[in-house]
Amino acid sequence: MAAEAERAAGPSELVELSRVLGRLLPGLETDSKLGRRRALEALQHVMEETAGPSADPAAFQGPWARLLLPRLLRLLADPAEGCRAQAVHLLDLGLRRAARPCDALPRLLPALTARLTRPDPARPPPEACEELRLALVQLLGLTVSLGGAALAPHLDDVVRALRDALLDPFAAVRRESCECAAALARATPDHFHMQSESLISPLMHTISHQHWKVRVAVIEATGTVIQFGNGKSVDDVLSHFAQRLFDDVSQVRQAVTSVVGGWLLDLRDRYSFFHKLIPLLLSSFNDEMPEIRQLAASLWEKVGLQWQEENEADLKDKLDFASPPPPHYPQESRPVLGCRELVFRNLSKILPAICHDITDWVVGTRVKSAQLLPVLLLHAEDHITQHLEIILRTLQRACADEEVAVVSSCARSAELIGIFISPEVSLKLIISMLKKAPSSSSLLILASVIRGCPRDALQPHLMAITTELVQAHVCQASENDLYLEHLLLCVQTLVSVCQEDCSVASLQLMEVLVTIMALSGATALGDKAQETMESLALVENVPGSQDLYHKHMGPLLERLTASHCDWTAHSVELLQFCEVITRSGPAVGEALQHVVPTLRACLQTTRDPRMCLKLFSILSSLLLRPKDTIDSQGQFCVYLDSVVKDILMPNLQWRAGKTAAAIRTAAVSCLWALTSGDILSAKQVHDVQDALLPQVLATLEEDMQTTRLISCRIINIFLKTSGDVVDPDKFLKIYPELLKRLDDVSNDVRMAATSALLTWLRCIQSTGGKSYYQSSIQYLYRELLLHLDDPESAIQDAVLEVLKEGSVLFPDLLVRETEAVIHKHRSTTYCDQLLQHVQATAAAQ
Repeated sequence: MAAEAERAAGPSELVELSRVLGRLLPGLETDSKLGRRRALEALQHVMEETAGPSADPAAFQGPWARLLLPRLLRLLADPAEGCRAQAVHLLDLGLRRAARPCDALPRLLPALTARLTRPDPARPPPEACEELRLALVQLLGLTVSLGGAALAPHLDDVVRALRDALLDPFAAVRRESCECAAALARATPDHFHMQSESLISPLMHTISHQHWKVRVAVIEATGTVIQFGNGKSVDDVLSHFAQRLFDDVSQVRQAVTSVVGGWLLDLRDRYSFFHKLIPLLLSSFNDEMPEIRQLAASLWEKVGLQWQEENEADLKDKLDFASPPPPHYPQESRPVLGCRELVFRNLSKILPAICHDITDWVVGTRVKSAQLLPVLLLHAEDHITQHLEIILRTLQRACADEEVAVVSSCARSAELIGIFISPEVSLKLIISMLKKAPSSSSLLILASVIRGCPRDALQPHLMAITTELVQAHVCQASENDLYLEHLLLCVQTLVSVCQEDCSVASLQLMEVLVTIMALSGATALGDKAQETMESLALVENVPGSQDLYHKHMGPLLERLTASHCDWTAHSVELLQFCEVITRSGPAVGEALQHVVPTLRACLQTTRDPRMCLKLFSILSSLLLRPKDTIDSQGQFCVYLDSVVKDILMPNLQWRAGKTAAAIRTAAVSCLWALTSGDILSAKQVHDVQDALLPQVLATLEEDMQTTRLISCRIINIFLKTSGDVVDPDKFLKIYPELLKRLDDVSNDVRMAATSALLTWLRCIQSTGGKSYYQSSIQYLYRELLLHLDDPESAIQDAVLEVLKEGSVLFPDLLVRETEAVIHKHRSTTYCDQLLQHVQATAAAQ
């Protein structure tokens, strides 16, 4: 046939070409590098000149195969790099021009393989020049494209060359090798599967190359190699493809998505690999690039429609009687039936891997797995019921993750459970989890499931949910902010979903909210809980949260105070009790039958001192606003005797120690709040004075300045409300204690003492038997005159006013006492003023 082709060629063209080659070819054999190069350049010039459109490939075929090809192949190993490069170029020209390029394969491919294949992996390739290796691979690619099916006998040589070229240090060589491997797979579809597996290993070594274009080329080449090769290799590349989904370059992720989608559509053994390939494609649904998300959605829909068409007989009933989506379906478009069926039928194989990876130590793996789970649940719909237990266990672990992306995806998965699964099934398992081991994860899952449930389906289970949430082992399980935040989220979602239906469980919801506010303190979380309380009031059609307290105050306090005998400063019930009586406003005045006995029991001197201090502080704040709190119903007077004798009196008794002193200070402050406001009448204050005056006088000697100051003020109030009812013996015990306070280290205490002495003298004036007090008044004059010489002018002024007030009782006595000491004073100004006042008063009378 070759001879016939040559005879068919024009004789003049053939003769001319043979003559030129005969003249130039000897130059290729010379020992001179320069000579060989000039011969190659001349040969290139001739081939390019004769390669026009009118050139006859058949005339070129004979000289090319007999004369030119063998010599050029030998020159591939020429010592001169320039000669080797020229030889490669001429081979390229010759192959493109030859009539039958396939005839060159038996000699060309072994030569190329010899130049590209390393005899020893530890040694460099025979061709040292990177650019020449690239040219050789490009020549190999040309050979593959021209050879087509004729490459089958030489498949081993080509694959050996590509195996080494795919691992070449030069990035461009690797990219070109990937293209060549894909072309080889397409060119030899009937035989390639026998050699395809040997290319997988070098491809996977190259898939993590630092150049993203190389990575893309490897992914695309792998797709083609497996498409036309052995499908079993899918298992070898899946893990590498999964890693490329984390690639920082979007083109790489897009290549993975495209290749996996192509396999799902066209791979011969795709049915065997659905459960392995579907997660890779669906993972791209959450890619940050919208183009990749759109590509994945488009490919996935095609896969579903194709599978649906291929299995139309099995799906006939479902196609003819399609079930409508739930009325609260989470998105506008529902996946086609084929997509849903594919996920459902493979979910049992996919789910264990996701449950494992969602707790992986690598953050990216956890995020991808968590993002994939809601996509699968959206497709599986109510078929997830059979896998619900393992899904909930997985979500419970994953919701404790530190990564926000993982937690948010898991919350979305739980919401889908609420949408597709009956609450009767899902809540049973979740509540069981809460009973076994309450955690912030379980609460987040519960809140998310509630958010997904329709209102009418959730309503029958409302009491069961709230009853479990209000249990101490749940709502008091932890003071951790995250735990409390998720507990609050449960209440918020219940109020949001159930609306007016929450009225049947408002007491339980209130108690949970009170617990959150008590444990969180004055933080943003506490403010959120208060806002939720207002939302609960709104759905119950009452104006505000205080109206909720008004509605539930009795039962709420009855539940909270049941264990008050065992309370300590750290008891959650104590914190709840304090929160309720602080925030309930006027409602606390309606529940004094619970409040006062609880305070009486908890403020005994044998109880926890820190608890006592806290309760005294709260009681004081209530007594400062009695009409808005504790006396809103005017019933506090009924419990006054108990407050005074059972609470204040025992705690005002002196006991050794700083802790006892702090409690006495708190009790004195509480007494001040009780007596200084308008909650008590004058008679009631007098009754309190009769009961507590000795204890209050004793507190004037306390080490704490605050206690002494408040005690002076309380005595002042006692004196102002005593009126004409004065017990002389008790009355005479007051002024010596007040005189001692004039020597106090605190000017505030001294000023308060002078104010109380002024009131004491006025009380003497109002009594009929002032002569009974003469000796005491005389002693008082002497002591006060000493303080007229005080370094502090404010004290001097205050003492002067006391003396002026007392001068009405025994003016002559005061004048004698003043004249007796006036010469001892550093300044006689105050004494002169006092004498002038006494004289003026006497003249006026």
